[in-house]
Amino acid sequence: MAGYKKIEISIIIVSYNTVDLIGDCLDSIEAFKDCSREIFVVDNASNDGSAIFIKNNYPSVYLIANTENKGFAAANNQALERCQGRYIFFLNPDTKIAHPECLKKMILFMDSNPHIGLAGTKVINPDGTLQESISYRYPGEKYTTNELSGLTGSIACVLGASMIARSEIIKKIGGFDEDFFLYGEDQDMCLRIRKLGYEIGYCDSAVVVHLGGQSERNVASSDKWRKKILAEYVFYKRHYLPETIKKISKAHLVKACWRIATLNLTIPFMKDKARAKEKLIKYRVIYHTIKNFVHQLPR
Repeated sequence: MAGYKKIEISIIIVSYNTVDLIGDCLDSIEAFKDCSREIFVVDNASNDGSAIFIKNNYPSVYLIANTENKGFAAANNQALERCQGRYIFFLNPDTKIAHPECLKKMILFMDSNPHIGLAGTKVINPDGTLQESISYRYPGEKYTTNELSGLTGSIACVLGASMIARSEIIKKIGGFDEDFFLYGEDQDMCLRIRKLGYEIGYCDSAVVVHLGGQSERNVASSDKWRKKILAEYVFYKRHYLPETIKKISKAHLVKACWRIATLNLTIPFMKDKARAKEKLIKYRVIYHTIKNFVHQLPR
């Protein structure tokens, strides 16, 4: 078609009650016209007016407004079906592109490294300090036997808040696993890509500022820990042998029991009782969540 310009990168942002943040994110993308791109925002039934805000202020953005919270993985997959870019850039709404050539540098990095299927960017805190965004081991990996043998590269996974992937690979694996509602889906995707024979990379020349945890800022700590531990065990169930999961469960339960016992004994003598009580909530949630999960495992 005459005048048609190939799209280099499709950007997907999943929003949930981040109306006060997503504008800065979109503005930072729009400020730099360094490559051809399309932007999708999937709003997961926010109750803060996020969808209306985006519709009224960012007409060039493809908005998908859900009437229910479908979860992070499923929401990303909704946009994936419509993406036309050579690359997919998964970006959180509580981020900002930090320099003019960020998108261009990511594309050049991927073009120069065909053995890399997905890569993370450099992620920094608002004060400029480096944010940890690379993992070299998967959750519970030390308990595995041969489940993870033969994987290429040294990076296990990168932070899902800012990562670029080859469109054909993401579509080949079917996008995110929708059994992950929130948390853990980035680790699972990275592992599935490595199982295809590709490496996970890190593009430190592309920099993104990330606040972190903003979609869950009004969620009770007990609910957050429950979601995190459930996501972890979904990951185990997908990739580890039953005997490995049992070893991990046993270790986690022993640790949780020990921490609950010691915290109950020491809280009366601690200066920061509030922080100690938060830890107690954490380990109680971990204990009960794992116990329920273990009951569902085959005997």
